[in-house]
Amino acid sequence: MATNVLIPGLLCDRFVWEPVLARLDAEVADLSSQETIARMAADTLAAFPGKLRVAGHSMGARVAMEMARQAPERIERLVLLDTGIHPLRPGEIEKRARVIALAREAGMAALAESWLPPMVHAPNRDNAALMQGLTEMVLRMDPDLHERQIMALVTRPDASGYLGEIACPVLLVVGRQDAWSPPAQHAEMLALLPDARLEVVEEAGHFAPVEQPDRVAALLAGFLGD
Repeated sequence: MATNVLIPGLLCDRFVWEPVLARLDAEVADLSSQETIARMAADTLAAFPGKLRVAGHSMGARVAMEMARQAPERIERLVLLDTGIHPLRPGEIEKRARVIALAREAGMAALAESWLPPMVHAPNRDNAALMQGLTEMVLRMDPDLHERQIMALVTRPDASGYLGEIACPVLLVVGRQDAWSPPAQHAEMLALLPDARLEVVEEAGHFAPVEQPDRVAALLAGFLGD
């Protein structure tokens, strides 16, 4: 019996997975201490022995892909949500450095206020419970953790080089209005993967798992739990 493992993204924890956890028996990975995607993947593989079915959101999906590269014989299925495979882009280091400075100089509340709204589909920003939940999640983090995870992202591997070698079934999920990791980016991933399908979630941005919790939880429960 494979273990289901859910991997959160940047500044995220089990909050983003609560709708899925209500439908599926799963463990949530801890990415709070590592400074590279490779170490995040290795630590998660070590924490959960045996065969795995893995879902990753955003940065967590990059970790999931790296797990499939490091231990392909252990990964039975992959779900990659709101993510990408591109390497570092021009100007990205400078942009992320400004975000690191914001967290250190103005605090995590200021970071949440600046960072979260563009990640959420505009009409969903009026959902007070959703935005409060996301804000409280960010406030559970600290500037040191934030900088470690940013460093992991700016040193991330170029997953496009090995995506075609991932032989297990893969489900790609993306919010239709995800401006950070748009559907077109997932279509490019779909073209590279040998055994994959793409589901676009309507009325959702980058935080599709909590913006459209019922839809995303049903997709993951069906794919990982059958």
